[in-house]
Amino acid sequence: MSIFLVRHASAGDRSHWYRNDLKRPLDSVGRKQSERIAAFLANAKLRAIWSSQATRCLQTIELVSQQHSLVVQVMSELSEGNASQQLLELLLEQASHTDDLVLCSHGDVIGSTIERLHQFGLLHGNTFGCAKASIWELKTKQGEITEAIYTAAP
Repeated sequence: MSIFLVRHASAGDRSHWYRNDLKRPLDSVGRKQSERIAAFLANAKLRAIWSSQATRCLQTIELVSQQHSLVVQVMSELSEGNASQQLLELLLEQASHTDDLVLCSHGDVIGSTIERLHQFGLLHGNTFGCAKASIWELKTKQGEITEAIYTAAP
């Protein structure tokens, strides 16, 4: 089983968006990135898709949810600025399932989570990327995270 941590695709420059940042949509680059993310996850055996409530996150995984006929569940733990221990505990709880899970979130949340997994000895190596539209695949076995594979942009 794998848990896929997807960073939202490109949504333009935050400094040029004068409305509520939660409503900032994907730009043209981001829409193409979301298509590549959907292609990357096309063969996954998904049981659920979780996302931040931010429009850019929901749009990033919209095609994935359509492909797999799954409704996206909004999770407050995936909100920007919420890089908490609670998310790490949630991931570890999910490691015992047999089908895959997709989570779409923000750079700070994913980066902090990957850093914590490394600190706890669950990840090895020096790769800690978190580019927009990147994917961390956390492979699990018997309830434990056994490996992490980073894909900068599918």
